[in-house]
Amino acid sequence: MMMMRILVSVFLMLWLLPNLRATTKAYGRAPQTAAVDNMLGEIADDLDADTAAVEPDEMATATEMIADEPMLPAVVTDSMYIARLKRLHSVIDLPFNSIVRRYIQLYTEDKRDKAEAILGLSEYYFPIFEQILDQYGMPLELRYLAVIESALNPRIVSWKGATGLWQFIYSTGRLYGLNVTSTVDDRCDPIKATHAAARHLRDLYNTYNDWTLAIAAYNCGMGNVNKAIRRSGRHDFWGIYHYLPRETRGYVPAFIGATYMMNYSKEHGLKVPKYDFKKYFSYDTVHVRQWMHFDQIEAVTGISVATLRDLNPQYRRDIVPGNERTCTLKLPVEYVNTYIDKADKIALHDADKYNPKTMVAPVAFTAYVPAGKTKIVHRVKKGDVLGAIASRYGVRVQDLRQWNALRSSYIREGQKLNVYVNPSKAARLTAQSTSPSKKTAAPNASPGQQSDFLYYEVKRGDTLWSISQQYKYLGITPSDLMSLNNLSNTTKIVPGQTIKIKKIG
Repeated sequence: MMMMRILVSVFLMLWLLPNLRATTKAYGRAPQTAAVDNMLGEIADDLDADTAAVEPDEMATATEMIADEPMLPAVVTDSMYIARLKRLHSVIDLPFNSIVRRYIQLYTEDKRDKAEAILGLSEYYFPIFEQILDQYGMPLELRYLAVIESALNPRIVSWKGATGLWQFIYSTGRLYGLNVTSTVDDRCDPIKATHAAARHLRDLYNTYNDWTLAIAAYNCGMGNVNKAIRRSGRHDFWGIYHYLPRETRGYVPAFIGATYMMNYSKEHGLKVPKYDFKKYFSYDTVHVRQWMHFDQIEAVTGISVATLRDLNPQYRRDIVPGNERTCTLKLPVEYVNTYIDKADKIALHDADKYNPKTMVAPVAFTAYVPAGKTKIVHRVKKGDVLGAIASRYGVRVQDLRQWNALRSSYIREGQKLNVYVNPSKAARLTAQSTSPSKKTAAPNASPGQQSDFLYYEVKRGDTLWSISQQYKYLGITPSDLMSLNNLSNTTKIVPGQTIKIKKIG
């Protein structure tokens, strides 16, 4: 009996090992191959040691594990690839050549781990893609574009800054309505980004009337595709292939390779990970009108931050800025009532920690009184402007605004303005206003005429040109000053002299 068991075990090993080696060599190591080898190794050790016989349940377990291993052909021929691609009946052309073969092998052999992860994630994302693509009347095969764009990672960012499942750059995303701020990036929102991708692809197809060209333009832009069409004189992807950027040459073949892998994963022994998508499939959306942090939501409702991030990848810093605009938040359906009941408490929870506000009292807009100056009250007359008043008293416009708490340069007739000047100048101005003299009046001007003009007191270094520049906003020129004051080119003006600037009224 012992000898019979040994012979059966040896025969089984000799029959199985070549098949396992052939499978591993052709397609990479299948997920359970290592476990099977370990089991068979233990059996061999037991035989060599001539110990107790292998128990039937151990042999049954090994056989069951081997039965689960896909029995794959050692080589997949080109004719098999072609036949499988033809069976897909895709609206988008799926031709086969050596370049396409390389991308198929990349997904089914070289990058098996990544391909299996994509297969698992597709169970969550593909229903979303399919519903939206169907809404726009687009081929459902376009869902495979997200595979080569992002490997179904909603937060991935390329070295060019393209972001999200559909890899939108900033400008294209904004063009199709995706909001991007410091706290929100709609390019990471699976639903909003898919709507934008569908509209973008629809526009590209309407331009080229060819899906492979539309897909190429999605990758490198219409400018590069149009240039390749002009240079080649062709209007198909493989006709313009050599005129496209290097990255885009592999883009359509990669799309075909991803399409093949997603449809023939079982034939290549790719295992689909069993992700727990229950919390993702069973969610509901609530509207948020307050600023809140994921940590606050977790503390009050018990929803983990990891779950909130997975369901809401568009919030870049775990912040929902509901105070800026109404935001949507996806929650596991079993927590929705809890959130609604405690929504008001969430924003208040540790608010000083998660939403600190630096409160600063507003600066009072009050008048400023300079020290060591004498105040003169100027009553605004018809035609007065701050620039003319400032020039009359030898002060700056910004000083007048600060002294009188003016928010703008607007003044009205009859308004009283405080002007601060040196005491000596204040005395002189007061004397001039009470006892007009020849020095304070323009030549040949009577007291009745003086009140009808805007005047200026000449200072050291003044010339008619420099004075006219001060009143340039009134359209005053040196010729106007000479004409109004009966001056000639040879007439000199002296400090303290008062000249007419413009007639008022």
